[in-house]
Amino acid sequence: QVQLVESGGGLVQAGGSLRLSCAASGRTFSVSTMAWFRQAPGKEREFVSVASWSGGITDYADSVKGRFTISRDNAKNTVYLQMNSLKPEDTAVYYCAAASWPYYPGSSTAPQSFGSWGQGTQVTVSS
Repeated sequence: QVQLVESGGGLVQAGGSLRLSCAASGRTFSVSTMAWFRQAPGKEREFVSVASWSGGITDYADSVKGRFTISRDNAKNTVYLQMNSLKPEDTAVYYCAAASWPYYPGSSTAPQSFGSWGQGTQVTVSS
């Protein structure tokens, strides 16, 4: 079993930046792909970004391309999400997710494809 703990959320003004972190513990040797999702009130959970085990293959939702950057430090079992130029529509609870399967371009990024989830961290962007 893998445990994921997110941190770094908070309140920021539009145009500002935040860096989210997600630390994995437990059976981390089983973790390959890691991703970020978000869920706004009244909306379904949506994909934000994903990274392969090495971090060399990444993908982003169109809504965050050019503004968000995913990275990972496997020595620390941690994945990060650098969020720049934040907009009010980025307001949501952000969740970290992990999967044991390797990510390749075109792999599914549906939430049900990920077996481990964190508890989420709130990001609020004020206008």
